[in-house]
Amino acid sequence: MVTEEDVRLVALSLPGSVEKPYNRLPSFRVRSTLFLRIHELPDAFFVRCAGVEERNALLKAEPGKFFITPHYDGYPGLLVRLSQVDLDEMTEIVAESWRICAPRRLLAAYDAEHAPEP
Repeated sequence: MVTEEDVRLVALSLPGSVEKPYNRLPSFRVRSTLFLRIHELPDAFFVRCAGVEERNALLKAEPGKFFITPHYDGYPGLLVRLSQVDLDEMTEIVAESWRICAPRRLLAAYDAEHAPEP
């Protein structure tokens, strides 16, 4: 099972990421934009989505893994159950949320450094 500490390590491994409490809970930002937050509900963390349509598709496809509370209705983000993802999937989810929020230059530098091998 993935832990909050696993989420923290992945989030902080991304360029420009910093941890800053939000309502006394760990949250992670890139250049002051929130991209991840450990949620007050047990077994959950919040990530950003590219849009509400993408969020809704994820909620429909995997309701056991992804969910929202009324607070997030209409907002391009969702909650992920820690117990329903493995380390690789959590890493992918966190990185995608970071990518949505990262400034273009930082994202371009990251992509150039992590380009796939031909």
